[in-house]
Amino acid sequence: MTSADPRRWLWVPLLAAACGGGSSHAPSTCGTSSFVPSAAGANVLPISVAGAGCLPTGYFNEPCVSATVCDPANPSSCVTIGGLLLDTGSIGLRVFSQALGSLRPSLPAITQGGNPVAECIAFLDGSSQWGPVVGGSVVLGGEPPVPVPIHVIDSTFAGRPSPCAGAQTDPASAGYNGILGVGEWIQDCGAGCAPPSSSAGSPYYVCSGSSCATTTVDLAFQVTNPVAALPTDGNGVVVELPSLPVTGAASASGSLVLGIGTRANNVPGASVAAFPLDLGTGTFLTATPGRARADPAFLDTGSNGLFFPTADARLTPCPRSGSSWFCPASPVALTATNAGAAGTPSASVCFEIASIDALPGSVGVAPAVGGPDMSPSPQFDWGLPFHFGRSVYVGIETTHSPLGTGPLVAY
Repeated sequence: MTSADPRRWLWVPLLAAACGGGSSHAPSTCGTSSFVPSAAGANVLPISVAGAGCLPTGYFNEPCVSATVCDPANPSSCVTIGGLLLDTGSIGLRVFSQALGSLRPSLPAITQGGNPVAECIAFLDGSSQWGPVVGGSVVLGGEPPVPVPIHVIDSTFAGRPSPCAGAQTDPASAGYNGILGVGEWIQDCGAGCAPPSSSAGSPYYVCSGSSCATTTVDLAFQVTNPVAALPTDGNGVVVELPSLPVTGAASASGSLVLGIGTRANNVPGASVAAFPLDLGTGTFLTATPGRARADPAFLDTGSNGLFFPTADARLTPCPRSGSSWFCPASPVALTATNAGAAGTPSASVCFEIASIDALPGSVGVAPAVGGPDMSPSPQFDWGLPFHFGRSVYVGIETTHSPLGTGPLVAY
C-alpha cells in the first residue's frame, strides 16, 4: 500500500490494556486462530475482500457481498446487486438509486401523512448518505425473501438537510453499490427515534416538496436489519475470513453465515467466547497498555483498519501530511484485554500494526493496519483486520443462541 492510497473508512453511524490473562469464562486468543470455515448452505453468502465481488473503484480491506431486492408486490421483479459493503457496524440495506435501476420506481415509498420519509445517515469518517425510505423484499443467499424497509441513497431527493449537505452521489465515487448493515440491532435507530420520543437528533425526515423536517418513525417503518427478519436464521451472523500474513494479499475470500446455532454449519465451537454488549451503545470494553481505563469498543467490518487511542511511541504516524494511519518502523505486536460491557467475561487478544506505506502497491487486503482514534470520545474500533483468522459472531438484540441473548459479539 503506497501513500497514493490513503483512504480510511469508518462506517459507523454517529447515531446512536496491559496483557491480562483470560478469565475462566473466555480463553486467551493470543497467537491462535479461531477461523473455522462453514459448510456451504442456503444461509451462506460469499465475501470478497478487495476482489472480483467489489466494484473496480473499491478500496483496500473492503468486504463485498451481494443481495437481491424485489418489488414487494411483484416477487418476480428483482435485481441482484453485487458490490455491497458488508458492515457489522451499521444496520439495514442501503442501496444507491443507480444500482436499483428500473426496479427503483416500483418500490413503495414509506410515508407519513401522505408525505415521503427520508433518512440522513452520517458516518464517523465524515461521509453521509441521504435519500428516501422505501419498502423492499430482500433476499440473502438462498434464504426466503423478507419484506423490510430499505434506504435508497439518492442525493437528488427532495431537499438535503445540512448534516447530509455533502451526501454521496454515486457508486463509482463511493466505491460500492450500497451497504448491507448486519449489526446487533433490529432497526437502525430503534425506540429513540420512534413515537413518543422527540424527533430531535433523529436521522429521519418527512418531506413536503423540497422541504424536509426531522420526524420520529414507528419501528415497523424504520430501516431494518434484513437478517433479523429471517424466519430461521434471524438471531445473528458469523463473519469468516482466513488468516493472512502481515504483508497482506491482493484479495481474500470468506463467508457471511446467517444464523447462530440454527443449522449444522453455524454452531459455535466450545472455545468461542461471547461478550455481552451495552444495551444503549452496543459496545463492549477494551483495555490497552498506557490507558487509565478501558474504552468502549466495537467490532466493525465496515472500518478498513484498527483505530484506537494509544500512547505507544512505536506507533508513529505516516509521514505524509494529515495522515490518519500508523507507520511504525517495523511491525508492532500489541495485546489488549476485551471484556463484556459489565466487565465480564474478559480475555486477552493479540494483534499487530505494520506500516501501511511499507505494503506493496498490489496489496488489496492488509491484516495489520491501523491508525489513531479520531472519534469525539475515546473508543476502540476493531475494524476488518481483526476478523482475519477468526470466525466472528454478532448476536442480534433480544434473540437467543448457544452464545446467549443478544446483543453480543463473540469469537
